[in-house]
Amino acid sequence: MSNQKLTSFNPPQRLLMGPGPSDIHPRVLAAMARPTVGHLDPAFQTMMEEIKAGLRYAFQTENALTFPVSAPGSAGMECCFVNLVEPGDTVIVIQHGAFGGRMKENVERAGGHAVLVAFEWGQPIELESVRAALETHASAKILAFVHAETSTGVSAPAKELCDLAQAHDCLTIVDCVTSLGGSELKVDEWGIDAAYSGTQKCLSCPPGISPVTFSERAADKIKQRQSSVQSWFLDLSLVMAYWDNSGGGARTYHHTAPVNAMYALHEGLVMLQEEGLEEAQMRHHAMHQKLKAGLESLGLGLIVDESHRLSQLNTVSIPDGIDEAAVRQYVLQKYDLEIGAGLGALAGKVWRIGLMGSSATERHVMTCLTALEDALKAQQYSVQDGAGTAAAMAVED
Repeated sequence: MSNQKLTSFNPPQRLLMGPGPSDIHPRVLAAMARPTVGHLDPAFQTMMEEIKAGLRYAFQTENALTFPVSAPGSAGMECCFVNLVEPGDTVIVIQHGAFGGRMKENVERAGGHAVLVAFEWGQPIELESVRAALETHASAKILAFVHAETSTGVSAPAKELCDLAQAHDCLTIVDCVTSLGGSELKVDEWGIDAAYSGTQKCLSCPPGISPVTFSERAADKIKQRQSSVQSWFLDLSLVMAYWDNSGGGARTYHHTAPVNAMYALHEGLVMLQEEGLEEAQMRHHAMHQKLKAGLESLGLGLIVDESHRLSQLNTVSIPDGIDEAAVRQYVLQKYDLEIGAGLGALAGKVWRIGLMGSSATERHVMTCLTALEDALKAQQYSVQDGAGTAAAMAVED
């Protein structure tokens, strides 16, 4: 038995510019401190409906089956796969980074057969390769892909992929964890059947909640399942008895929702509406342009071509001779700035710099460029004083 005496935890004040979480807006933090009510309280139920409406706005959908899963984005991913994939189903999974691999594992754990269409990390998705896989595997039921690949900074051509899927009578499951609120995302217009996201990226909220949305086609497939969903907690036929009040009857208890975390999501969605969805996307892009100009002035490049590059997740190539881990440690210790390391095939080759939600501001960009310049100079890297911030400032908003 431990006799360690615990004291209150007081975390350092960081600037979060890694791949997530991003900085939480003070309004969102304040919302979390409001009095807790019961998860079946009438006031909380009113807020639940407002959250669903806010998520429909964020996803750009009229889907009735749109709600937040009471768990992080990985649970939203699993919710989509365990409900839509039945044993024996063939699912084509596009992998252009780490998170496509997680999709494949979800398919297999649900008893499905995963057909992997893989691309080099940092490179664009080639539509013809996906088309060939759909034609070769005519029995495929689902096409799954990551819209905004957090491990590489690559954006997928979501509309074109959804068009391909529909032409081959496939549903689509789309990872929108990094894109929701930061990139153009039109669930209804593009024909996305199931999408999942997370609160800790462009919505400026804490981690722990996963917004999801399902089309009528997806809902019909779930209703026609011949086998039980392997997860009790994520079984939509049970969860929606709590979240769906369209019939006007009493909600059925399913789980105790994280009440205060839902307050946070609600406030984040209020703020998204106040700013405007297109305006939020434009802000992320404008801050990316400033960061890009500053990085280039420091002699640092982005590994992803501009034609398929994300604004909110920047993969920065590491110059020869630079100790990348030492740079990350330097900026954390001296500037309280967090930037991310590379994953998988890009480990040791890139830094991942996030510009998401409340972290997509000019203050964040300037601090990041100043800190990187300082850290690089500490390793005798040659750079002109103030070059990065000057270049960033020269870029118009």
